[in-house]
Amino acid sequence: MMTALATVSNVKAISEGFDVELSCEQQTSCSSCSSQKSCGTGIVSKAVGNKSLNWHLVTQKVVKIGQVVEIGLPEKSLLQSAAVVYLIPLFALILGAMFGQWLLAPWLSGGEGVVIASSVLFTVAGIYLAKRIAAKLEANSSQQVKLLRVLGEPIS
Repeated sequence: MMTALATVSNVKAISEGFDVELSCEQQTSCSSCSSQKSCGTGIVSKAVGNKSLNWHLVTQKVVKIGQVVEIGLPEKSLLQSAAVVYLIPLFALILGAMFGQWLLAPWLSGGEGVVIASSVLFTVAGIYLAKRIAAKLEANSSQQVKLLRVLGEPIS
């Protein structure tokens, strides 16, 4: 199980316990790296900024707004999402290149431009498909978040 620290942003009492809304800052290792000023990834992460992820969970533990808690998420969910986001567009690119090379280029008597255009179109379709599938996986994974422990009082 992967763990992360999150801050409680909202708590509602319900019949099963408490419906807790959590906010989790996405962490990158760029801030502690010595090459961050010359690295392209470090520059991009500074430009984009920190992304905040929001989670909901139902728990029996009493928590207050502002408390820091440790949450757990099964690795399977993370690996499935990563595979979908990276592999589907890649396979679409390869499929588009093969389709363009073996079918479109001979049929249209075209050259590399037809193959490139076919690859781009298939990749865009693959990205769209990956987004749709990843959204479903994200909805499923948000139900698998577990509250492991409450770490402390609200930060003032």
